[in-house]
Amino acid sequence: MLLEIKGLDVYYEQARAVSGISLNVNEGEIISIVGANGAGKTTLLKTISGLKKPASGEIWFKGKRIEKMQANQITKLGIIQIPAGREIFPEMSVSDNLKVGAYLRKDRKKISQDLEAIYNFFPILKEKQKQMGGRLSGGQQQMLAIGRALMADPILLLMDEPTIGLSPILVSQISKIIKDINGRGISIILVEQNCRIALKLANRGYILENGSVSLEGYSGYLAGNELVKKCYLGG
Repeated sequence: MLLEIKGLDVYYEQARAVSGISLNVNEGEIISIVGANGAGKTTLLKTISGLKKPASGEIWFKGKRIEKMQANQITKLGIIQIPAGREIFPEMSVSDNLKVGAYLRKDRKKISQDLEAIYNFFPILKEKQKQMGGRLSGGQQQMLAIGRALMADPILLLMDEPTIGLSPILVSQISKIIKDINGRGISIILVEQNCRIALKLANRGYILENGSVSLEGYSGYLAGNELVKKCYLGG
């Protein structure tokens, strides 16, 4: 098992945002986390990546407890988060944005090879490598955010709403990119409000309501569940 979360509780002051969540990710899996706004999805990702500290519970990664570690230490272990809204550096070039992703790495030759691999993966970024990140389109900025995360050499990728605000064509393109990344052996936790896309991409899924897991299972099971259909799939 790659990642295991046991009984996680997370608060914002007196308000509990995550309540007793337990979940796991196996190597090579895509796991989807689905729920409405305020369900605790982003808080969960921030807690896994060390940006938020839990009040209680355990997070295990590759057999090591990490919930008390700092975010930079967790990044070094290979857990990399792509935040909602992309959060690229708009006044930096595409090339420099990508290089920032490798900031904690020391293997310069491999970094150079990975940068070229990113350009092969996203030809539009190579074409615009000298352009300021803030001048890219929304879809191109999402590709840049993904490329920057890949430059960190992730083992587990945390993706927070990667398709939000994108056109249907770009949603399809980003979805294919997610599958391609997973095909390279990178495990993914995918947070999405678009339940249809999330369940199509993922091996398994967790439905969050009010900070707790209300339903979990293989994607096919969840997609066929009447409550999921009614609440999240418009059926």
